[in-house]
Amino acid sequence: MGRLEGKVALISGGARGQGAVETELFSNEGAKVVFGDIRDDEGKQVEAKIRELGGDVTYIHMDATNEEDWQKAVALAESQYGKLDILVNNAGISPPERQIDITVEQWDAVMDINAKGVFLGTKHAIPAMQRAGGGSIINISSIAGIVGRPLASPAYAASKGAVRVFSKSTAAQHASDNIRCNSVHPGPIDTPMTAFRKDDPAAIAESVARVPIGRTGQPEDVAYGVLYLASDESSFVTGSELVIDGGFLAQ
Repeated sequence: MGRLEGKVALISGGARGQGAVETELFSNEGAKVVFGDIRDDEGKQVEAKIRELGGDVTYIHMDATNEEDWQKAVALAESQYGKLDILVNNAGISPPERQIDITVEQWDAVMDINAKGVFLGTKHAIPAMQRAGGGSIINISSIAGIVGRPLASPAYAASKGAVRVFSKSTAAQHASDNIRCNSVHPGPIDTPMTAFRKDDPAAIAESVARVPIGRTGQPEDVAYGVLYLASDESSFVTGSELVIDGGFLAQ
């Protein structure tokens, strides 16, 4: 039996990269999954691939900054699969700017998707989880949400720091509802969001040199941590930070 057998999950940013890997892994572990993104072509491809493998997943167009899109996604999970047990707030962006002269527009975009998106997803998932008798919310933050890094955009770091503490507040407020909330803090991971760094071999080399394990992480490295927090194996874990960084923060 899969580790998520009988569970229903909602994953944002599921059309590619880490979110797509999480969607497929959750399906392989027995969950029924609604996943959303703004990249509809890629999302439909992920949906078709997983269905061909026998998984029960449904793609929905979803802008993480749009409250109505979140309402529709939660409603779809409940109408199609009967409940909602798991939310993964995975959607996020990372601007390449590394200096404090980031534009106001860039700042607002990062905070809207990375911080407000997590708030909206959590806000609308909680009533559904209350109806289901409990649930698990996993918010994807970053090691940049814990420590300052010269290679991380200050706007990105600020948004991920917000996710970190928001997760703890959510955990404290809703433990009595049997709803857990934890944050995940990846280090350097090879995903489409970080693809811009491939144009800067020196930056890649510097980033990897700071990882004791000596490599960039893969989406699967993060997805298995998310799977643990989504499953009943972590039933006593809430308000915690799961760091998946190859030892970056251990130094």
